[in-house]
Amino acid sequence: MTLELKLRKVGNSVGLVLPKEALAHLKAEEGDTVTLTEAQDGLRLTAGNPEFTKSMAVFESLNRRYRNALRELAK
Repeated sequence: MTLELKLRKVGNSVGLVLPKEALAHLKAEEGDTVTLTEAQDGLRLTAGNPEFTKSMAVFESLNRRYRNALRELAK
């Protein structure tokens, strides 16, 4: 799915309005949290889960800290 979206001014910020098709694809509704992450091929928008986001932050911290040990274990 490829959609062209416009950024709009909302108060002192800029917002992105997602059409119904995009919300259905994300399985998200008004009031849900979405997460924008950097990926190899650009940016990725996913429906957010606060517990998962917290777990990923812990994982990323541990992954940086024990990168060499994890690399050796993967061999």
